[in-house]
Amino acid sequence: MNPTSKTQTPEPESSQDPTPESAAATEPKAGESDVRDEAVPAPRTADPAGGTGADGALVVEFDDESDDGDDDFADELAAERGHSGLGSMAGAFLALALGIVGLTGTWFGKVLSEREALSGQVKLDQSATAAKQISEGYADAWHASAAANGVVALLALLVGAIVVALPQRTGWVRPVAVAGAVLGFVGILVALGMYFDIFASIPVPPAPPAAPAAP
Repeated sequence: MNPTSKTQTPEPESSQDPTPESAAATEPKAGESDVRDEAVPAPRTADPAGGTGADGALVVEFDDESDDGDDDFADELAAERGHSGLGSMAGAFLALALGIVGLTGTWFGKVLSEREALSGQVKLDQSATAAKQISEGYADAWHASAAANGVVALLALLVGAIVVALPQRTGWVRPVAVAGAVLGFVGILVALGMYFDIFASIPVPPAPPAAPAAP
């Protein structure tokens, strides 16, 4: 009898059961996962106002310049509301009134004129000449009245000039202030003319008659 040789068929290796060596090769080591996580950057989110931090967290920053601009605008608006222009209007009317009074005369000037006239009459004696009586009783009184009117006209000119220089909120304020300043200037000229006797000179008494010649 011939002995029958048995052929052994190799069994296919199962791909589902890895060997210990291949399993060890495919498994990550203990520190590799941390290294890979650190190597991959975290996604960044664009933020025009602020930015992102190192860990990808959204960082919000407030714009201080825009806040300062809003505060400045609020301050300017409050200043414009506070400046209502009432002072400019009052100053314009005051300049106009002072200019008119400086031209027509004041109660204060009248009182000074009467006081100077009374003072001159008291100082005069019966032996005073006619020129002295006119100067003490009338000329000094006229000069006092002209000086008082000139002071009022000067105030009108100053107030009108100040109002014109200020910023105006109402269109009619500047013309009224200019009118007051012009009247004040004219009043100063008139007062100077009256004080120095340019427009009206002091009356001069006639010369006394000559004494008759002795026979």
